[in-house]
Amino acid sequence: MKASPAAINLIKRFESLRLEAYLCPAGVRTIGWGHTEGVQPGQRITVQEAEALLQRDVDQVEKDLARTITVPLTQGQYDALVSLCFNLKGGARRLPRIAPKLVEKLKTGDRFGASIELLDINRVNGEPMLGLTRRREAERALFVA
Repeated sequence: MKASPAAINLIKRFESLRLEAYLCPAGVRTIGWGHTEGVQPGQRITVQEAEALLQRDVDQVEKDLARTITVPLTQGQYDALVSLCFNLKGGARRLPRIAPKLVEKLKTGDRFGASIELLDINRVNGEPMLGLTRRREAERALFVA
């Protein structure tokens, strides 16, 4: 399965494009559409480079997600999980550690329960963040569509 334009658009909606390196609210150096790997202070990129980094990051999320979640998913469920994992430090590889209830509910076929678990992944350093709450709500809407 591949991320649809709905997943990419959701990622872009919440990441926004930044062509110069910055620290995100979680204190992680970031550039482009939420790219974090190897970002250096003062680094600048072009729009084309940001698009290429986004595609590379989504490709990695898809590879890791295929290893992490092995049950069949609808396109909406898959797209929501791609957006979620794109946003998580460590991506899909860390999903079982970050959201064990979500993973378990997916494995047991409890799609509704899994959609509710998405809403609980909205904290940075233990504190709920409004931006993450909004993102998880949007991901849940895509998940249940």
